[in-house]
Amino acid sequence: MSTSPKHLHPSTAEAASTGPVPAGDSALRRRLLAVAREAAAAGAAVLAERGRGRVDADTKSAAGDWVTDFDRRAEIAVRDVIAAARPNDAITGEEYGRTVPENPSGYRWSIDPLDGTANFVRGIVYYCTSVAVFGPLDDAPAAPAAAPEAGGHSLAADGAAMDAGTHAWLAAAINAPALGAEYYAAAGDGAWLVDALQLAGPGSRRDGSPARAQRLHGGDRDEAGKLLATGFGYDADRRQFQVGALLGLMPGFANVRRIGSAALDLCLVADGTLDAYAEYGTQEFDWAAGALIAAEAGLPVLRPRANPGWQAAGHLDFDALPAEEPAAELPAGK
Repeated sequence: MSTSPKHLHPSTAEAASTGPVPAGDSALRRRLLAVAREAAAAGAAVLAERGRGRVDADTKSAAGDWVTDFDRRAEIAVRDVIAAARPNDAITGEEYGRTVPENPSGYRWSIDPLDGTANFVRGIVYYCTSVAVFGPLDDAPAAPAAAPEAGGHSLAADGAAMDAGTHAWLAAAINAPALGAEYYAAAGDGAWLVDALQLAGPGSRRDGSPARAQRLHGGDRDEAGKLLATGFGYDADRRQFQVGALLGLMPGFANVRRIGSAALDLCLVADGTLDAYAEYGTQEFDWAAGALIAAEAGLPVLRPRANPGWQAAGHLDFDALPAEEPAAELPAGK
């Protein structure tokens, strides 16, 4: 571990969803949410075609870092929905990179067509399609010089624009077909779950029934036996750092879980199944949707300002997250 400066933290309003509700057009955010939900459902429909047994996969960066035909077809399905509804929006996807239209609107979609590919290949049910949109708040003041440009973005510029109140993650949807679960959120409108398999019983942190959307409230920070979720990269040096950092985070937690999908880790923190999640080195498409869902469930959220960096959510001391020298871009995926 290096002695380089610690990772940058977002402002208080960004770190905790208890801050001010973003300004802007709520009707626009809800329209964006409708597109996000439709797009995530389209990707999930491709994943739902999976039969029994193991799925053929190609290796990307390292052993276990797989891509399948399902990843590719699901991303195409997601992109088709977004392009039809929002032809002037940019799209950043895991499999097909960045697409910028001729007359960009300033809104950008971040999509992971299959988060949890290793789970998917081996028949483990924790996988999903994740879709989120970042863009300007329509009545916000003029963006500062550091704000994202129409044709590109950086984590630092996005964070600066969010701090300035000119841009935000506006809508998100995560659809997990093997779990029968759809999580979604629009900025300022709360986080919600449509759960086809589980009732909201007594003491649940969800309001509603499986027949309609249940509002999410996160877990109890004082609950005994708290669970911390995390993940590990494929590079040996990165993994050694992650394991060492995890040991430092464990005080206060009874145990740790490694689900295999950053998007679903964040959703499970949002619905109170898990108490906190922290992982170093994830990509934007891994956390874009889940971070908004967790924030809208009323939980503190940390988004990275550099790549690699820390993504975290829930009842966790963000200041306890150690820094690593960010000199090399290392593979992170699931």
